[in-house]
Amino acid sequence: MSRRAVDAVFQGLFTLTDIRVILRRTAPSHELSGEEREAVRKGLADLKQQIGILEEELLR
Repeated sequence: MSRRAVDAVFQGLFTLTDIRVILRRTAPSHELSGEEREAVRKGLADLKQQIGILEEELLR
């Protein structure tokens, strides 16, 4: 496994942790403020990018 793939795995996990923190903070209703929605949107975009890197590195 390449260093780039390993970095993508860890970055993806850190991003998921950030999203999890938001969900825990807003429990039990999970009603997100505008700022929280934007943070989740950015996190999901980053996560998609990390998945793309993993696909490139591991499935090529």
